[in-house]
Amino acid sequence: MRTSNPILSRRGFTRGAVLPAPGARQPQPVAVGTNSHDGHPFDTHWGGAHPEDNDPLLFEDAPAGHVAMTLDDVVVRTAGTLGTVALTAVLSWVLLPVDATSIGRSYGIAVGAALIAFVLALVQTSRPGPAPALILGYAAFEGVFLGVVSSAASTHIAPGVVVQAVLGTFAVSAGTLLAYRMRWIRVTRRFQGFVLASATGFLLLTAADLLFSAFGSGNGLGFDSGGLGIAFGIAGIILGACFLALDFRQIEDAIADGAPREESWLAAFGLTLTLVWIYLEALRVLSILRGDD
Repeated sequence: MRTSNPILSRRGFTRGAVLPAPGARQPQPVAVGTNSHDGHPFDTHWGGAHPEDNDPLLFEDAPAGHVAMTLDDVVVRTAGTLGTVALTAVLSWVLLPVDATSIGRSYGIAVGAALIAFVLALVQTSRPGPAPALILGYAAFEGVFLGVVSSAASTHIAPGVVVQAVLGTFAVSAGTLLAYRMRWIRVTRRFQGFVLASATGFLLLTAADLLFSAFGSGNGLGFDSGGLGIAFGIAGIILGACFLALDFRQIEDAIADGAPREESWLAAFGLTLTLVWIYLEALRVLSILRGDD
């Protein structure tokens, strides 16, 4: 199943199983049933398989020597990508101060880093397969942007707001994972269509807010302050959680289909995009709340 991200669309994983390396556990396909919501196939166990579906014929045409992706691969790549984001964020926080004498320079570097990260993400999305250098490059430049933004929020709005935003991001992620595993969230095509439509509207409103801020009213559409800003930020967090559920479904399908191990980089890339989105929206909400204290 092909999913999307709040920021940009990502290519889906390669379908079809591949042969495991010697000594590696053979990937097992997931039993497919009919989802009661929309009649589309829906696998009911994360990585689980029924014995009758473990048919070696499913793997006979796979390229020799390839290794199937596992959940451990996804965890390792995601940890590396998020670690790169965190490392460059800390370095930019320390090396790019946001005091009165250097705030303009720091903001300029942050905006430049954000644009480079966006371009790298677009290039990766246009590729037929993952490029770890592009993904880690995106993570590094995105971290520079996040470090300056976080430093500014902590310095000029409220100390400790960054820690709260990080904890909030982890809480939303853990809650979404629990809801997905318990099947409280059912990722169907109808759900996907609703999320994509909501994301389109959200991004259009965000773009309009930036345009009004730059060329019209200094407060834009009011999404950075007051009750409207809080509501908009909470909507962004909920939307990010929905995309996180789509990411989980994509990873589940990829593992079940025996996608190549290198495509775990795509999973790490998608999860990083979504978690950055949730963090920024959490930081927006908390900055408004703490700024009104």
